[in-house]
Amino acid sequence: MLVNLLRPKTTVSAHCDLPCGVYDPAQARIEAESVKAIIEKYNANEDPAFRTRAIGIKEQRSQLVKEHLWVLWTDYFKPPHFEKYPQLHTLFNEATKLAGAGGTKGGMDVAVADKLLEKIAQIDKIFWETKQG
Repeated sequence: MLVNLLRPKTTVSAHCDLPCGVYDPAQARIEAESVKAIIEKYNANEDPAFRTRAIGIKEQRSQLVKEHLWVLWTDYFKPPHFEKYPQLHTLFNEATKLAGAGGTKGGMDVAVADKLLEKIAQIDKIFWETKQG
């Protein structure tokens, strides 16, 4: 009897944690642009103190890129999106790896930052297509 009293009376579901307006690949793109700018400034500066600070900030920003992408990958995009855009899993996997230890977080290569920005642009295009439909 107690179980019946505690059982939920209404079942609800939602396709995201909050209204979809809070999701936007722009967050990942802005952080990735920051990462690229830091790498460029690092490469143009010989001051050891500046370079040390730049590395720390770049690593933080790279981690933020990964976190913003993970939120989109795990919270916004749903099975119908992955069915319509089968390349999404690969795009997210490649983008998060480009932001990770083997990418911008662990290196100082502007070309890697550019590749990261390209992947984010592809994700962004798909994201906005899903918002239209």
